[in-house]
Amino acid sequence: MNTHRSLFLAVAICSMMVTACRVGKDFHRPEVTMPEQYRSAVLPADSNNIGLLPVKTFFTDPVLQTLIDSAISRNLDLRVAVKNVAAASQSLKAARLGALPELNLTVQGNRNWPSKNSLNGSLSEQFMGTKYMDDYNANVGLTWEVIAWGKISHLKEAALASYLQTAEASKAVQTRIVSDVAQGYYNLLMLDKQREIAVKNLGLTDSTLKMMQFQFTSGQINSLAIEQTQAQRQVAAALIPQIEQATALQENALQLLTGNMPGSIIRNSRLADIRFDLPLSAGVPAALLAQRPDVHATELAVQVANAKAGVARASMYPALNITASAGVNSFKASNWFNIPGSLFETVGGSLTQPIFQRRKLKTDWETAKIEWEKSEFDFKKSVLSAVGEVSDALVKIDKLQSQYAITQVRVEKLQSATRNAGLLFQSGMATYLEVITAQSNVLSSELDLATLQRDQLSAVVDLYRSLGGGWK
Repeated sequence: MNTHRSLFLAVAICSMMVTACRVGKDFHRPEVTMPEQYRSAVLPADSNNIGLLPVKTFFTDPVLQTLIDSAISRNLDLRVAVKNVAAASQSLKAARLGALPELNLTVQGNRNWPSKNSLNGSLSEQFMGTKYMDDYNANVGLTWEVIAWGKISHLKEAALASYLQTAEASKAVQTRIVSDVAQGYYNLLMLDKQREIAVKNLGLTDSTLKMMQFQFTSGQINSLAIEQTQAQRQVAAALIPQIEQATALQENALQLLTGNMPGSIIRNSRLADIRFDLPLSAGVPAALLAQRPDVHATELAVQVANAKAGVARASMYPALNITASAGVNSFKASNWFNIPGSLFETVGGSLTQPIFQRRKLKTDWETAKIEWEKSEFDFKKSVLSAVGEVSDALVKIDKLQSQYAITQVRVEKLQSATRNAGLLFQSGMATYLEVITAQSNVLSSELDLATLQRDQLSAVVDLYRSLGGGWK
């Protein structure tokens, strides 16, 4: 018994010494060259940026906050992502126990009818007086695969990185959902504004038509003016159900994002009520490596690939295995548990060095290295995309602000022109075509202005998301 214990202890010590020798490279973040400042950044580059702001601090509209809360708690894509995190957590728990041996309890009974002409058959009849042989066994077996060269630590590292990667992926899903909800809500407010413009324009066209009908009755204009104005009215009237259709579809889309059945959304805010203080701070590009969940997830994917390459490399080195078992064994059921007579124990160890496996281990290692290189390219690509998205959002915010200022002046001029055209028409100094053209131009310009307001808000949301905002 002491000899077995000494052997087991010696093998365990050897295994720990071998395990301490770790092959494979330790993980280091791939080097990427980051610019000091984003293109079109207005503020001086510093570590502060809007992506660090919590969702409810950045989005202050109460209805939008309610929609975002509902989406975070009920959106099915996000709930699936959370379940993926839970599944990865279970895999991580299993990996952390990878260095421990396996224990199995086995209870079995066998009856064998050997050949009469065999040694077992003759002994069975001679000593037991039966034509069969029984064997009853109950034991606890230990199997300890001591994987040398840091294979276990690489497996743990891969499991941890995979778990963290799944968590970051869940955060990335949340940032996208928060962005989609905000974009949809602002689009809804734009549609409300456009419907208001369309209704106002329809009323203006009705007033013009009544005035022309009066002049037609008095013989001041012909029927062509009436028909042209009536056609113009139909164009204005058709715009209202078109906008109402888009509104209903947008409401349905928002309800689905928030995990609800399609339906209307009660809102009190107007498009003009939503304001963000400009300019918005974007910080420094290097902050994206920590703030963007999707970028961090691709970095963790590199770490997973690096750990798997280490596992593949370690598999090419000797593997140490320890086996042991202890229990009771008897060829008669009556004295199966007769202790100490039925007790037995075994212990053994083996060292296996792969020599030739049809290039399988070499192929696994080379493939793992290729996968590591691919994951590094994916990481660098995600960094480039993240910097590009922030730069694009900054350009949009800047240029849309200029477009909005120009369009606003155009709207004011056309509104004045429409009023003047109506007055001049009443005094006979302008034609009906000038009135219709002025009303059509002001309608188009006011709709464009509402679209630009929505686009500005969308660009701000894009900047917030591209800086990693939305998961805090």
